[in-house]
Amino acid sequence: MMIPEDRWLLPEGIEEILPPAAGRLERLRRELLDLYESWGYELIIPPLIEFLDSLLTGAGDDLELQTFKLTDQLSGRMMGVRADMTPQAARIDAHLLKRHGPVRLCYMGTVLRTRADGFGGSRSPYQAGIELYGHRGDESDLEVLTLMLETLHTAGIREVHLDLGHVAIFRELVRQAGLSTQQERGLFEALQRKALPEIHQQLAEWALPASCREWLQALATLNGGPEALDEAEVRLAACGSGVREALMMLRRLVGALRQQWPNLPIHVDLAELRGYHYHTGVLFSAYTPCQGAAVAQGGRYDEIGQVFGRARPATGFSTDLATLLWLGTSTEVAVTGIYAPPVGDAELEEQVTRLRRQGERVIRALPGAAMEPHALGCDRRLAQQVGKWIVIPLPNSVNHTGI
Repeated sequence: MMIPEDRWLLPEGIEEILPPAAGRLERLRRELLDLYESWGYELIIPPLIEFLDSLLTGAGDDLELQTFKLTDQLSGRMMGVRADMTPQAARIDAHLLKRHGPVRLCYMGTVLRTRADGFGGSRSPYQAGIELYGHRGDESDLEVLTLMLETLHTAGIREVHLDLGHVAIFRELVRQAGLSTQQERGLFEALQRKALPEIHQQLAEWALPASCREWLQALATLNGGPEALDEAEVRLAACGSGVREALMMLRRLVGALRQQWPNLPIHVDLAELRGYHYHTGVLFSAYTPCQGAAVAQGGRYDEIGQVFGRARPATGFSTDLATLLWLGTSTEVAVTGIYAPPVGDAELEEQVTRLRRQGERVIRALPGAAMEPHALGCDRRLAQQVGKWIVIPLPNSVNHTGI
């Protein structure tokens, strides 16, 4: 039971953003929306809550465990508070928009999660992201990846490291090896931990062709700079066309990124299988030295819209605006304003209205509440001179008598 003195406390992992940080986040939100619009991405505003069977479509167990659930008192059906806006965007594209050809969507809003992603993380991140539907080529993956990097640049995050992977390689090797669902799950978990002894032991216990065992063992060590793709093409040369095409796609992405971002550090990890049951192709994550977890991540997740009646190719990324705000080094915007007297004559009111419509920040004095104009962020004031109300600078030293 909460004692009265603790009623101001928020639940663990739930934060609020106060001035002036809230103002900076809103400016970043507007800048990113303008950026996305300039690339042709249309804004959607999905609901905070919807029926659970729609919200968790294609998302896998991870998102199911992250979702707060409750019963709808009107229908009796289970509902969920969104923990990720990507499934909602897929539903909107497949069931509501029903457009032919590529569709570009963006979104921004708070999501709620049962647990934080890491130690000290947020359970209510302010998620921003884009999704591109209707195109299966790596050109759309490159567009999304490039826009993710532009997002970080706009937020003032300059030192970015990019990780690339491709889940189709592991899928194809599992298929060729004929692993059972249980074996696939065990190997997947060991690969995520880079537990080489455990991987070798598992593969040695299973009756696998020698070639398949070698390929799966190699997967755990095929990581590093883009040169890791050279080694992968040699060690996985006999794996078939599916693996070769995935490796060629990663090579094309690296080459295109090198042209646009020549100094971008790129790390390739063929055992990176984040969102394995959700993603179907290339994966990408952005890191910065100031943060242990990824600051933005995305990838390809084809056919998620099938349950809504339209199987569509899809790729996208998402990030947390609050994290970008904390890590970014964008220049602080100077707060300025005009201090105006309390409600007065008609000419004063007309001048205040005119200034606000011109984009000025005008703060009215309140009778009986003495406030220093400078404390309110004002650098000018409205004063009556020769029968007219005009804007004049405030002196550096101010008194407490008001206007």
